[in-house]
Amino acid sequence: MASEPLGDGAVTKTLFFYVVRSYLRSVVGILAAVLTVFLVVDFVDRSRAYTGEGWVWDVMRLYANKALVATQQLGPAALLLAAGATVSTFRKRGEVTALRALTFGPASLYVPIGLCALSLCLGLIAFDETVVVKAGRRVDEITTQRFNRWGDWRLYYTPKQWFRRGEHVFFLRAGSAEEGFRDVAILTLTPDFKLSRRVDAEAMYPLEGTRWKLTGVVERSFSPDGRTQVRSLAETEYDLGVPSHSFRIRPGRPEQMRSDELREQIVARAEVGLASRQYELALHNRFAYPVAGFPAALLAVGLALRPNRRGHLTAAIVEGLLITVAMWGLMVVCRTLVMTERLAPSIAAWLPTIVLSLAAGFLWLRREGLLYLPRRRELASPAR
Repeated sequence: MASEPLGDGAVTKTLFFYVVRSYLRSVVGILAAVLTVFLVVDFVDRSRAYTGEGWVWDVMRLYANKALVATQQLGPAALLLAAGATVSTFRKRGEVTALRALTFGPASLYVPIGLCALSLCLGLIAFDETVVVKAGRRVDEITTQRFNRWGDWRLYYTPKQWFRRGEHVFFLRAGSAEEGFRDVAILTLTPDFKLSRRVDAEAMYPLEGTRWKLTGVVERSFSPDGRTQVRSLAETEYDLGVPSHSFRIRPGRPEQMRSDELREQIVARAEVGLASRQYELALHNRFAYPVAGFPAALLAVGLALRPNRRGHLTAAIVEGLLITVAMWGLMVVCRTLVMTERLAPSIAAWLPTIVLSLAAGFLWLRREGLLYLPRRRELASPAR
């Protein structure tokens, strides 16, 4: 008995899942290839440092965590390359022509790849928040403690000692906001930045609100006419205008903190006069960087569907790599501008995503005939 023909809905559903399966296979294959190349190159570059008893097991632990970090870093690029490779493979096999013959438009490729890429982008955000932040810390721990490779470790892990809040400058040599600080110096400045008082204490403990208890106190007051008064106190209380939670400055790289920790650190660092722009950039990048894979994938689909395109798969890989390099270069420039306080962290984080979205939208409008650009022949022809 002859089988009944599939309805339009069944054909559309079958086509949708066929494109999704093809795209996911490309994502997994490309990500695995790029990740392997990255880890091998990194190992060869650093292999001289891996010595000592049991170094093989420690290197395996190190690169297992590096693989998790690199997966999040290379994920958006893999989404871009896989989208171009998938559509280019369809064109090479004549499947795009067949879809046109069946009256399926570009949306039959845009929609499944776009939805799949968006889902993977959201997964990368959750993966970064729950897995990568921990893996990044373990990479630093193994690299420094086991292989004695410090790099910029001290820049992020050295405890902060100098703080400023209002007219007070604090030098807290040891301790924490919860347990109190030891060997403390508190400088009080006038509006014209002259020293009016210095308080040295053996210890400083938080009380209610902005009040603190100081023990072993030596207080020096400086009058405008140059006279100095000194008094010693075994124990006293001061209202220093700053609550204890403002001194909860966490050591570590901002990329290795969860979103709630980043928000807490941004507020705390701003309250005590520490730079917070890098933490703001890390918070925005927690979402902006993975989400960039979505417009990147759509851009790759648009480029792969260009008419009269040659060298399908090779061209898709080359175009994807060029776009990736350009976006990473833009990210480096934006990060530099943020660190030099010439660009807001939010703009720097989302600018690559915006550029990719505009490029993908441009290709879509051009393909749909909603955006007309004169051809070269029309530009070159003389006016009659």
